[in-house]
Amino acid sequence: QVQLVESGGGSVQPGGSLRLSCTVSPTTISTTTMGWYRQPPGSQRERVARTATWGDDYADSVKGRFTVSIDKAKNKLFLQMDNLQPEDTGVYYCFGHFFGNDIFGGGTHVTVSS
Repeated sequence: QVQLVESGGGSVQPGGSLRLSCTVSPTTISTTTMGWYRQPPGSQRERVARTATWGDDYADSVKGRFTVSIDKAKNKLFLQMDNLQPEDTGVYYCFGHFFGNDIFGGGTHVTVSS
């Protein structure tokens, strides 16, 4: 059974940065589609970044501030988040498409406040 485990969340001030990591086991990250969703407090889950064989895409609200990347050697997915703003607060979930299914991790909390 594929498992995704996120790490790297925390609390930062506006303008700060965080780097989220997602470790995949026991399968390897090859050419599958992976990315990140987030769920702000009281709101629905939304996709913020995705990486696939055809390229990367981002939600308009994070373009130019967030960068998704994969380290296949470490079997990890990352989300570099810069210039964080209070509206970026939420639970961030890693996802990946494996064996015909979309698999999600348990989430990691990000809080942006002064």
